Amino acid sequence: MNEWIGLSEAAALAARSYVGAVQAKVAAVVAPADKIDPALADRHQHILHGFAWIATTAEALAAVSAWARRCGEAGQFGTVEQLALRVGFGEYCAQLIGGVPMSQSEFARPAALGVADDAARFAASPAIARFMADGNTPDTRAALAALLAEGAVPDEGLGDDTMDMIRTQFRTFARERIASHAHKWHLADTLIPIEVVREMADLGVFGVCIAEQYGGLGLGKLAMCLVSEELSRGWICAGSLGTRSEIAGELIGAGGTQAQKAHWLPRLASGEVLPTAVFTEPDTGSDLASVRTRATRQADGSWRIDGAKNWITHAARADLMTVLCRTDPDTPGYAGLSMLLATKTRGTDDVPFPDDGIDGSEIEVLGYRGMKEYAIGFDGFAVAENGLLGGEEGQGFKQLMRTFEGARIQTAARAIGVAWNAYDLALSYALERRQFAKPLIAFPRVADKLALMVAELLLARELSYAAARSKDQGKRCDIEAGMAKLLAARVAWSNADQAVQIHGGNGYALEYEVSRVLCDARILNIFEGAGEIQAHVVGRGLIGRQN
Repeated sequence: MNEWIGLSEAAALAARSYVGAVQAKVAAVVAPADKIDPALADRHQHILHGFAWIATTAEALAAVSAWARRCGEAGQFGTVEQLALRVGFGEYCAQLIGGVPMSQSEFARPAALGVADDAARFAASPAIARFMADGNTPDTRAALAALLAEGAVPDEGLGDDTMDMIRTQFRTFARERIASHAHKWHLADTLIPIEVVREMADLGVFGVCIAEQYGGLGLGKLAMCLVSEELSRGWICAGSLGTRSEIAGELIGAGGTQAQKAHWLPRLASGEVLPTAVFTEPDTGSDLASVRTRATRQADGSWRIDGAKNWITHAARADLMTVLCRTDPDTPGYAGLSMLLATKTRGTDDVPFPDDGIDGSEIEVLGYRGMKEYAIGFDGFAVAENGLLGGEEGQGFKQLMRTFEGARIQTAARAIGVAWNAYDLALSYALERRQFAKPLIAFPRVADKLALMVAELLLARELSYAAARSKDQGKRCDIEAGMAKLLAARVAWSNADQAVQIHGGNGYALEYEVSRVLCDARILNIFEGAGEIQAHVVGRGLIGRQN
């Protein structure tokens, strides 16, 4: 077995040991009585979130080490795999020692967390010292960039013929039917053409995780990751179309009555029904306990919805709304919330919301344009008696929480696709564009960027796949899903930013595709749980697991 595989395993163990030391220090601050104190967790966000980022970084190293072991056993751990591993491990080990970036201006530094001595011991361990000396060096980056210029990428095989076939099928579809048109659709700020949506439906995009008995493919979250990643590599909006059906399908599949499952799941899987998630409100954001949209039961058993919702994706074209609303105004917080399955008429450009009791206005956005965002107002909107998900009030928040693991894993996959799109554009431009009589990739700072883009992509991808595998094994993976989303969103933004930098002034021109990718990448650190919320959830979750 290659020595770098063994070194990566030793380094991953050392990183996890370091995380344990950080966790103990942070727990003493935010959980002094062996239980998280919410007020202390809020007051000490920097160290709690810093711990989350350090733990996420360590888990990414462990995920890539496991990937390297699988590659080695399959005879696929070649030069490009070794170089990507060395660059990635060298960089992330250096971050663990010197400071993990939480944003462009915030770093989780060991001294600030009270673990400077632990970081020094981590740095002195033999495997870490080797990666610091021979991992992310000018020579390894140059060698990796040279292979990337020839079209090489670290091994993408899943060790499963079905999974590999799914990747190939959707990569081809995204390249031929999405990527070649995406920039035109983006600039025109138009919806993805409905004929393309139908083609996606025929490929099974909307039923990947829906059981075969209901017309779905009956596959798991790893397959969902592959589909989302490849579609998002063409355009994030193509990958995100499946997110609506993923959320609705999981809500109904896990929490619906048998009648609701039989009615809705086949229609979702086939693409006959396009759903949208109606959760967020203008003044609540991630604070779902404060949801105020009201659903009142009428004399005939039906429901009346009144209130306002915000940032509702693909709302006009949708046929089904999953609406989080308050059915018990006398019960504050989460317990008074329920989920309604509300049917609506599919709108048009001229009349986006034709039904009585609902109206909406488009929110103009920088990117993520292929489905459109809306602010929606409900004023006596009618929902059928059988529209209460599961037939029981007060379960809405619990039902929604069960979907977050899958949704965040899928968001991580979308981020990876966007990051690959940014890399593809950057590599192509660096090979074609000449300055001072040589291609841009011949300049070390450009080659370094490309090498690090791929190394970080490998780390984020394998962390996301690891979360998906845990979910498919029936394990609780809320923390793992949060870590995957946290890192993948950062990598997508970093890659997009670096791709624009490689393009120089042309990257700032609307006519160049990379300008779109930059706009699209920015949303990933905000929706499905902003980075700060995600770090808080991961940090609290890890401390809670320990105690």
